[in-house]
Amino acid sequence: MLSQRLIESLVGLFLLFAITALSVLAFKVSGLTSLFPEDSYDVTAKFDDIGGLKVRSTIKIGGVQIGEVSKIALDPDSFKAIVTLHIQKQYNDIPDDSSAAILTAGLLGDNYVAITPMYSKTELKSGSQILFTNSAMVLEKLIGQFIYKLGNGDKSDKTNNSGGVSTHENQ
Repeated sequence: MLSQRLIESLVGLFLLFAITALSVLAFKVSGLTSLFPEDSYDVTAKFDDIGGLKVRSTIKIGGVQIGEVSKIALDPDSFKAIVTLHIQKQYNDIPDDSSAAILTAGLLGDNYVAITPMYSKTELKSGSQILFTNSAMVLEKLIGQFIYKLGNGDKSDKTNNSGGVSTHENQ
């Protein structure tokens, strides 16, 4: 009888441990909460158009992930998007004259922020702002502009050709 209770207790402890481990793993993988927060600092950048950029989008330098977007807000004066970049502390030597661009991973992939370091001897620190930014290229806008230009090109050809009098017809 004692061995039966011992086995049941061990199975119960094993299940409790397994559920706890799976919960920690799920939260860690999803990134919703961090049980072991990394040292980091926040930097802001203003963009005219952020496209499909979202909170928790990655920040990269040379293809290496160095942080994530922690907040997106709208500047009430300039109506530009203010993006707060949460950068890991180990990357604390990024020059303060660096530029930030919103790029797309692949043709239809997620947007991310790419930082291009420049040559200043002073580094970004918590509360700094990246002044040189390039907004996202929104695929829908590009297609719309292309179609608009095609439509105008056809109309201008028709008006030039059909609006004028041909010299062959007059003779």
